[in-house]
Amino acid sequence: MNQIGRIGFLGGGKIAQAMAKGFIAAGLTKAENIMASVHPADKVSLDSFKNIGVETLVENIPVVQKSDVVFISVKPQVVPKVLTEIKSKSDDKLFVSVAMGVTLKTLEQGLSQNSRVVRVMPNTPALVQSGCSVYVRGTKATDTDAKITQALLESIGTCEQVDENLLDPITALSGSGPAYVFVMIEALADGGVHMGLPRDLAYRLAAQTVMGSGHLVRETADHPGVLKDNVTSPAGSTAAGLRHLELSGFRAAVAGAVEAATLRCRQISEK
Repeated sequence: MNQIGRIGFLGGGKIAQAMAKGFIAAGLTKAENIMASVHPADKVSLDSFKNIGVETLVENIPVVQKSDVVFISVKPQVVPKVLTEIKSKSDDKLFVSVAMGVTLKTLEQGLSQNSRVVRVMPNTPALVQSGCSVYVRGTKATDTDAKITQALLESIGTCEQVDENLLDPITALSGSGPAYVFVMIEALADGGVHMGLPRDLAYRLAAQTVMGSGHLVRETADHPGVLKDNVTSPAGSTAAGLRHLELSGFRAAVAGAVEAATLRCRQISEK
C-alpha cells in the first residue's frame, strides 16, 4: 500500500469508479488516499465517488499535485487539453492512461520528460472485479511502475503486459467483447423464452452458462474445441444447435465483429 501511494483520477466515468472501488475492496489503498476530478455537470459520477469516501474535485491540477499515481480516464478527445493543462505539474508522477486510441508517444510528448507513462486497456466487467485488462509500459516506466500497475489491475480482474501494437485488436476483443457477449446472453434467453422458459429464469441461466463456460476455458486450459466436443453427443441436441449456428454464420459473424472493431480502433488511433 505504501509503495502505491496516493491515487488520482482525471475523469470519473464508470471504469474510473470501478477501479477505485476495486482498489479499496482489495485492500491496496483506502478511500482517503484516492482523489478524483470530475466535470461539475456529471452529478452522477460526483455522487458515486463521494459515496465511497473519495475526495472529489472539479479541477485536474490539485489531483495531479497530490497524487503519486494518476489515472487519465477522460474521453480520448479531451486528453490533449488535459495534458496541456497538467504538463507543468507532471514531474515524477506515474500516469496510467485508459483513454482508447491515445498512444504512448502522444501521452509522453504531452507530459513532463520526468514523468512515467503506462497505457492500459480494461473492460467494463471491472465493475464487478471481473475485468480483463492489459497494459503497455512507456519508455521511462520502471519495473516498480509495472508492478504497481499489475497489482492495481489484478485487484479488478486479470491483467497481462503486452506490446502496444496489439492494443487495437485487444480493444476489439476484450474491450468491445462484453457487448458481443451481452447480445449472446440476450439471444440465449430469447430462445429459452420462445421455448417456454420464464424470462427472468432464462436470463439467469444464460448469464451463468456464459460465465461458467469462460471459467472452464481458463481453469482447464483445454482448447475450446475440445470442451465443445465434450458437450456434443452424436446426433444429440447440442449437435443440432451447433449445426444451426454454423449454417447461420455464427463463427464468422463473431470473428468479423472483432475485425470490424479493430479496423475502427485503428481509424480512431490514426486521428
